[in-house]
Order: sequence, then C-alpha cells, then structure tokens
Amino acid sequence: MKMIKILLTLLVLAVLGSAAFVWSGVYPIGADVPHWAFVRDVMETLRQRSIALRAKDIQVPPLDDPKLIADGAEHYGAMCTGCHLAPGVTDSEIRPGLYPQPPDLTKPLLASPAEKYWVIKHGIKMSAMPAWGTTHDDQAIWGMVAFLQKLPGMTPEQYKALTGGGNENDESHHHHHGDAEQGHDPSGQPEQDHHHDAAQGHAHGADSPTGN
Repeated sequence: MKMIKILLTLLVLAVLGSAAFVWSGVYPIGADVPHWAFVRDVMETLRQRSIALRAKDIQVPPLDDPKLIADGAEHYGAMCTGCHLAPGVTDSEIRPGLYPQPPDLTKPLLASPAEKYWVIKHGIKMSAMPAWGTTHDDQAIWGMVAFLQKLPGMTPEQYKALTGGGNENDESHHHHHGDAEQGHDPSGQPEQDHHHDAAQGHAHGADSPTGN
C-alpha cells in the first residue's frame, strides 16, 4: 500500500512538473530551432504509428492507369513542388524555412501507397502538410499517389512532359491548373489527351521510371 502511494505521488508530481514546463513557455517552438532529440524521436514514432494504423485497411486501386498518373502529375506540379521538389529542382524559396523538412519525393519514400494516400488526404498536424482531402476528391488523391509511384528516378524531361513544365511558383500555371480541373486549357482545347499520351509514354515505354 505504501508503494502504491509513492507511485501515485510520483505520478502526480510528474504531471504537475510537465504542466509547469509547458506553461513556462521555455521550450523553443520556432521553426528555425530543431526539436530536442527526445521530442523529435517521440513525435516521429507517433507520426509513423498513427499513419500506419489508419492506413492499414485502405484498399489501393490499380495505380498504373496512364490518365490517373497524368492527372496526378498535373496536381503535383501545381501544388507540391515548393515543398517536395521535382526532378532537377533541388531547393525552393519556402523549403529551407520549413521544420520538419518535407521529404524530397523525387527520392524513394519508405511508405506504402495506402500511407501516401492517407497523408495526402488528411495531412499531418504541425508539419505544414495540408489535408488535401478537404478540397480534392479521392480520385484526385489516388492520382497523386499513382504519380508518386513513378516520380523517383524520373528525369526532368519526363517530368516536364507530364506536368507541362509548370510549378506552383508560376502564376500562369495556377490559372492553367484551374482550367485543367474542368478538362480544358485557356485556349479551349481538351487537356486530357496531351497528358494521357505523355503518361502512356512514361508508364509503358522502355524509358519509364520504375514505380516504388
């Protein structure tokens, strides 16, 4: 009984001490100061386990459809390159100031397609990764996953053929991307066929990048 009282006292003291530490504001919260190693390890483990748990029952559709890949490339080029880079692009204006540093998606990522889908759809708290599911349907998100399966090892030329050479820092591409959501470019010509042909060349051609 005495041991239980001691343990409860220690627990209460630990809770009160933690609360006092949080309230003090001494922990550096700025994005230009890295987490303490212990905090970083805890948060990374929490992130990995939380995503794995929620993604384990997601049913992954076929991801080798050229149109799905091309649609994903369109979205990636418009929304993702500033943080996650592109073939031939090694940095951006915003990326150095982000903490934690977003993964470079031109390199292989240790995540399953289901996990990629979950992260794109739901985002990650306190990481600058938005929940794209609030503005994009599942088909669009699976398109981005399909494209990410092809992105590592893709050459700048292959990337430009799929995305039209634009990126999210190009104002004209924002307008073009908005039109593409409705299936046409500013000239009124169908956008679908161009990306479908480009995706077929990369998804089925001899020089196509290998998916993860």
